[in-house]
Amino acid sequence: MVKIISRRKLRDFWTRKDCEDSKQPLLSWFKEVEKAEWKTPADVKDLYASADFVGEGRIVFNIGGNKYRLVAWVKYSIKLVLIKWVGTHAEYDKIDVTKVGLPAIQKPATKKVSPKKKK
Repeated sequence: MVKIISRRKLRDFWTRKDCEDSKQPLLSWFKEVEKAEWKTPADVKDLYASADFVGEGRIVFNIGGNKYRLVAWVKYSIKLVLIKWVGTHAEYDKIDVTKVGLPAIQKPATKKVSPKKKK
């Protein structure tokens, strides 16, 4: 069995007014993946032939007849799936799939140094 982290992202998505019809397909995906015994990307392809591997352990799944997309990070050695992003196909076209779901990196505050006055 696979441990899936962030079911809340699925729930938050299907409760959107414009995405209520995504609930059943997302729950089906969740239940199928939870029972999966993935050891390699080939195992994922056996279950989801249309899955796209986009690097760094990230996989894009088509949900609900390709109306929705789900981006997940998979770590096969510890049987872990981390849901990074869920959205409509149109929203997917506007994201960078390799960076979505990463924490925002704060730049350290820089101290402004005023130029020294000449004597």
